[in-house]
Amino acid sequence: MRQDVFDVIVAYEKKAKDLKPEAKRYVEKLIKIGKRNGLHLPKATQDKIKDIKKRMSDLAIDFNKNLNEENTILEFSVGELAGCPEDFVKSLDKADSGKCKVSLKYPHYFPCMKKCNNLNTRKTLEIAFNSRCMKENSAILEELVELRQQKCDLLGFDTHASFVLDMRMAKTVVAVSTFLEDLAKKLNPLKDDEMKLFLQYKKEECKKLGYDFDNKINMWDMRYYMTMVEERKYSVDQSKLQEYFPMEVVTTGLLGIYQELLGLKFEEISKPHVWNDDVQLFNVKDVESNKLIGYFYLDLFPREGKFGHAACFGLQPGCLLSDGSRQVAVAAMVANFTKPTADKPSLLMHDEVETFFHEFGHVMHQLCATSDFAMFAGTSVERDFVEAPSQMLENWCWEEEPLRRMSKHYKDGSPIPNDMLEKLIKSRKANAGVFNLRQILLGTFDQTIHTSKKADTAKVFSEISQKILGIAATPNTNMSASFGHLADGYDAQYYGYLWSEVFSMDMFYSRFKKEGIMSSKVGKAYRDYILAPGGSIDASEMLKNFLGREPNNEAFLKSKGLQAKV
Repeated sequence: MRQDVFDVIVAYEKKAKDLKPEAKRYVEKLIKIGKRNGLHLPKATQDKIKDIKKRMSDLAIDFNKNLNEENTILEFSVGELAGCPEDFVKSLDKADSGKCKVSLKYPHYFPCMKKCNNLNTRKTLEIAFNSRCMKENSAILEELVELRQQKCDLLGFDTHASFVLDMRMAKTVVAVSTFLEDLAKKLNPLKDDEMKLFLQYKKEECKKLGYDFDNKINMWDMRYYMTMVEERKYSVDQSKLQEYFPMEVVTTGLLGIYQELLGLKFEEISKPHVWNDDVQLFNVKDVESNKLIGYFYLDLFPREGKFGHAACFGLQPGCLLSDGSRQVAVAAMVANFTKPTADKPSLLMHDEVETFFHEFGHVMHQLCATSDFAMFAGTSVERDFVEAPSQMLENWCWEEEPLRRMSKHYKDGSPIPNDMLEKLIKSRKANAGVFNLRQILLGTFDQTIHTSKKADTAKVFSEISQKILGIAATPNTNMSASFGHLADGYDAQYYGYLWSEVFSMDMFYSRFKKEGIMSSKVGKAYRDYILAPGGSIDASEMLKNFLGREPNNEAFLKSKGLQAKV
């Protein structure tokens, strides 16, 4: 924002009267953004802030460049990779020594950590993985911590976390620390039970394979025994399950569910002007009024040069135009699901069905918002709430009725067998204590270093890991040197993943699960109170309006297998 524009807005606010609530919020937010960039401060102070921001930007680029260029290769014999899938081992390139070449990229690292029964191989890999770019990126991260604090000192904030949270739903450092500590305390009994089972499995494994049993779970053991629990306790055959999720059936079922829930009508537009022949275009109308509210594109299959992940992109915000008419919203859902072949349709893994449901939830948020200003359109809510509406909708991928509507075997149209469906639904709670406490560990570490003027990141991470997980970081490693979120604009915000999930579960269990997961009445309330406002009111107000009370974490805990009254 330019200085002269900021000055005009400040002057306008002082004399403006009778502004509608959303317009008042718009002006206040513009002024707040200007002040967060120092536009209310003397020129000399603004110049210092600009210099700090330039240095921070350069450091963040270097941090990510180092990670992207990291190319460590480790060599293991086939025997040292025992337990890994045969196809995976065969796919590995061979070194001159005849050994297999294993990189630290996800497609190599995670299969080994999940399935390799050679604990020395797992240990070697874990140490290498969590010491990636350790020397250069530890120094960069620690300088970033200091620079962020220096900028906040100039802007009048106590800490960098305070600065970030001032624009978030959480608002304060105390609110986030209380949230994380309370969840950790309640999840601990679940984690303790899971760790006991890990130790039982490890003791059996060590005896079977001839290793000394050290009576503890190390960092290199975590994913291995989590995978073992999933396979032994829940035994979901994902490849068999995939046969029941042909893309066409999933898409028809998903679109039908969203239309029924939200009171909408989707119409596919024939021969649309699109950027690729695979892309579909739909218009969206409100069932009650038959009024057009927007359009969405589905671009679901991979092709060369395409964005490689799944996401929703807002292409045109829904808002009022200068003549008082309304501009309709346009959004696109982009994904990379397997393309159909001549003899087999596109078949989705269950987690891909969940991804489809999640990202399409963002599409609906873009289209159903009715804010006046583009600044508040669609998903323009507080960043620690933006995932909650879509996370809430993921629940339909774990309930029998919607799963039945989105599935049938691609060959004969038969439904998913009851026992397979039952195992799938139960598997959602696998390792919930350990998994979520690791998320709390990362969120707590992020908050700790960003409420400090400087930090020894390796030391802080190890101490917090010991406190929360009961497992210290492996000596001579520093996971935070490869924690990309901290240099990618997500600093002091990692708590947001759990924060939004807690509220998503409260919405689902307290309204839909109680009153009917396909209830159009609850769906209308959800559209009116959660989707329609966009960012025109605080997320906390939206939640209270939908729930009829203050939100809490009881439903979240219940979803993880802890008994709580909801």
